[in-house]
Amino acid sequence: MKDIFELKLIVTSENIDDLNHVNNVVYVEWMDKVAFEHWAFLTKNNPLPEYIWVVVKHEIEYLKQAVLGDVITVRTWVGETKGFKSERLMEFYKNNLLLVKAKTVWGMLDAKTYKPSRIRENVLKVLQPIK
Repeated sequence: MKDIFELKLIVTSENIDDLNHVNNVVYVEWMDKVAFEHWAFLTKNNPLPEYIWVVVKHEIEYLKQAVLGDVITVRTWVGETKGFKSERLMEFYKNNLLLVKAKTVWGMLDAKTYKPSRIRENVLKVLQPIK
């Protein structure tokens, strides 16, 4: 079973575009925020400052709209992890209605050299804890 991390967001006027719904770019910003919050949560007892993450690829499917004042629940979990890449999957919900599905491929880099770093056991234990 996947470990799901949740974060709630409220749609503000800054998130709204000319079509009176959440702008597509805002979802990318939220994806970054949720990924950062999830990594901070996963590493709170075991910091890993020797690594940084960068986006390699985003895939986003916009299904429904969110509007001003909506409370959005974002659910995220770690997908396939191999080499220096790790997938993060996200779903954005308003109540139980799925609004957006996304997958981001992240690359792990050495924090000093900014070169790709193979994801080893110490990081895998954090990304995919065994129950």
